[in-house]
Amino acid sequence: MIDRRTFGRALGLATVASLTGMQVVPAAATTRGAAPALPAVTPGTHTSFTSLKQVKAGLLDIGYAEAGPARGPVVICLHGWPYDIHSFVDVVPLLAAQGYRMIVPYLRGHGTTRFLSSKTFRNAQQSAIALDIIALMDALKIDRAVLAGFDWGSRTADIMAALWPQRCKALVSVSGYLITNLAANLEPLPPKAELAWWYQYYFATERGRLAMEDKDKRHDLTRLVWDTVSPTWDFDDATFERTAAAFENPDYAAIVIHNYRWRLSLADGERRYDGLEKRLAARPVIKVPTITLDAERDPFTAPPGDGSSYRNMFTGTYEHRTLPGIGHNLPQEAPTAFAQAVVDVDRF
Repeated sequence: MIDRRTFGRALGLATVASLTGMQVVPAAATTRGAAPALPAVTPGTHTSFTSLKQVKAGLLDIGYAEAGPARGPVVICLHGWPYDIHSFVDVVPLLAAQGYRMIVPYLRGHGTTRFLSSKTFRNAQQSAIALDIIALMDALKIDRAVLAGFDWGSRTADIMAALWPQRCKALVSVSGYLITNLAANLEPLPPKAELAWWYQYYFATERGRLAMEDKDKRHDLTRLVWDTVSPTWDFDDATFERTAAAFENPDYAAIVIHNYRWRLSLADGERRYDGLEKRLAARPVIKVPTITLDAERDPFTAPPGDGSSYRNMFTGTYEHRTLPGIGHNLPQEAPTAFAQAVVDVDRF
């Protein structure tokens, strides 16, 4: 017989599934309480954040959006490329209304986040970005948080959950386990998969670097990526322009180019991170409660479905969900489903 808590959570999932066509692979264990079914929000309902702040943390002066009660349980949302905090502009009000303290930082090289020293190497290797968020949590005196992200944000959240599980209460990771394995990245993918990564190889050239440094070419290149990786998302020019403003950061081009070149072993990282990268190369499993999300129209999701390609990397309570008709920028395209995953995983 199904108990009231399990029934309540199932009802919440059914509500979101009916709105999105979401396919759910159930968790292996019951949750500790029934998650509320969140009200549906139309993507694009919100266009800005009510509170933007700055805090010095580690190597950076980090810009971030904050919402919700100051003493509420914390959720940190992490964006990807070529995106910014506006990927969560509709997610944040949903979760703040549920009593969560929402923290949405600009990653290094984006928006109002700045390096404290002009002498700091503009490094975008994965462990450095993860340490930025640990430093942010320390600066804000946050012991633990639910981490939720996509693209670079998924990778960052995965690393934090794997290496510092005491700081991660639970995890929502779009596209699953994205911790970079440099050795594996040297192996060619099937041609169709390589095609989706065209800009990664473009950035390996000087032409690509110069394009990213040119304001107009950077604008058009990032817009092209938006159009191609979210083929069903009917966003307007103003939506893109709000995010594109974050690309005017003086370190943006250097950070983006280094990230993709480092991932192809075409640029060095820093020795100070070697120990962390060695641990990540061993493919550490993630033990914290996790929901993984796949976007069915995301060209980097191969193939979308049950998450079986990375299932063995998550050893705690786990659930996988696939969102048909949704592209790469999942939180902004399907904010209700993303927010629902956060409140659900928080009750695992």
